[in-house]
This record gives sequence, C-alpha cells and structure tokens, in this order.
Amino acid sequence: MPPAASAALGPRDVLARYRSAMVDRSADDLADLYSVDAVHELPFLFPGMPARYHGREEVRAGYRAAWGASPAQPRRIHEVAVHESTDPEVIIVEQIVTGTVATTGEPFAFPGLLVMRVRHGLIVHVRDYMDGLAVAHAMGRLPAVAAMLSGRRDG
Repeated sequence: MPPAASAALGPRDVLARYRSAMVDRSADDLADLYSVDAVHELPFLFPGMPARYHGREEVRAGYRAAWGASPAQPRRIHEVAVHESTDPEVIIVEQIVTGTVATTGEPFAFPGLLVMRVRHGLIVHVRDYMDGLAVAHAMGRLPAVAAMLSGRRDG
C-alpha cells in the first residue's frame, strides 16, 4: 500500500482491512497494515504465540508461522462493539472470531478485544486480548498446554 494512500486511512478503515487479512489468513496483507516499528502485544496467555511482536516483519513472520501450523479456519469476525476514544488514533474493538477447525470440522468462536492505535494510516500499536485457552481447547491442545504450564513436555 503506497504511503500516500495509507495516510488517508483512519482507525476504522484499517480495522476493516485488518479483519479481512485475518479471515483470509494473509500474513502479508496483515503485516502491510503495520508501521515498520509497530508493536503487537498479546497480554493474555496464548499458547504457541509470543507475548509481543516488534516490527512489521515480526508480525509477518509470526502470523505466517502461526497460521501455517493451525487448522483453524476463521470465516467471520463478528463486531460486538467499536468504542471511539478521546484520542482519535485509538479505537477499542470487541469482537468474536468464528470459523471451523479443518481437521475436525468443529466450529469455534473466540471472543477478543483489540486496543488499536493507527497513525498516518498504519497500525503503530495493538494490544490483542484473545481467549488463548479457548483457542487451545478448539484445537484439541489443552492437554499439551496443561503439560507446558506444569513444566512437563509429555502433552
């Protein structure tokens, strides 16, 4: 996306593109929404994901690896609410990601909350609060997560 075109995008425009990249599982489209030095934080326990990505290229590599290893196929992101902030760069987003697990055909629904800061049409900071244990449960990975948390490697 050329810088001149992205500068006109506000937080809601970037959010729409963010959601599209998530549903399409396109690490490139997602990463291209971030500034070069952006920070994407995952403050809640999210097994298999780091606590943060620093920079566009870490976002790209991290999501490419995560999506490549995951059977989760998101189909839709349901908007619960988008809250405007007194800071025009920041929006708070309540949403539910729904889809199916390719290996089992089982549906999933993961609630989440994003706090997103967009400057000059690019994401500069995201705090991504997603229910990582619900994700692990849907993927059939709760025993492995429990083993990891208890220090064992047999799950």
